[in-house]
Amino acid sequence: MTDDRPVAGGGRLHLPIHLRWGDLDAFNHVNNTSMLKLLEEARVRAFWLPGAGETAPDTAVLESSIHSGVLTLIARQEIEYLAPVPYQRDPLDVQMWFGKLGGSSIEVCYEVCSPIETAAGGAQTVYARATTVVVKVDAATGRPLRLSAEERAAWAPYVGDTIDYAHRR
Repeated sequence: MTDDRPVAGGGRLHLPIHLRWGDLDAFNHVNNTSMLKLLEEARVRAFWLPGAGETAPDTAVLESSIHSGVLTLIARQEIEYLAPVPYQRDPLDVQMWFGKLGGSSIEVCYEVCSPIETAAGGAQTVYARATTVVVKVDAATGRPLRLSAEERAAWAPYVGDTIDYAHRR
């Protein structure tokens, strides 16, 4: 089995995300709605502060408590599927970086790849590319909140190119 701790490399976070049998559809590959859940899981692990005894990447700087007064809302999502994702026991390598850090928003970019161990001696398969725009919002007022200096400092090392979707019309 593989190490499930997130790692940084090449300006990207590498988050190991396990598949569940229920993520597959009748065609025996990961369903498109399950892909959204996999991306959500990677975001939570990348952004939320760890609990006692947990490990997290240095980008995990957001308080996840319902009492924190801060919400992170999804403003937009886009996914480009490149290959079917088969069921596998080793975790997918969800690579994340930030396309843009706005005033109150973050453009999160992803590549969902085959497990790192599978690629030993060969190239990883990129199953999907995706972008999510996340907006930081005041829970009481619903108004956008500016990204803090701490958040910008944690995320700045992972700012890279935005995704250029090949199949966009």
